[in-house]
Amino acid sequence: MTFNEIDERIKLLASQRGPLGVSFKFSFPGGIIVVNADGTVSNENLDADCTIAATEETFSDLIGGKINPMMAVMTGKVKISGDMSVAMKLQNLL
Repeated sequence: MTFNEIDERIKLLASQRGPLGVSFKFSFPGGIIVVNADGTVSNENLDADCTIAATEETFSDLIGGKINPMMAVMTGKVKISGDMSVAMKLQNLL
């Protein structure tokens, strides 16, 4: 998936889920996607409760079930910073 495809998918998922009460920032080489606590999505580099950094390819593999999320973090393919308990809520979004 390209950055734009990931951006559109996250916007669709966020609109279907509604407010999560926490904010996530996805940092890709191609850009930033922030899902705000109220469920809105932005491409501005705003502060968030949790930041997930990965390549577009790795993220596509994660949401496609091709790689295990825990292994991706342990091998450094995905980096998480901020509140780790918030990262667990990603399952509600994705």
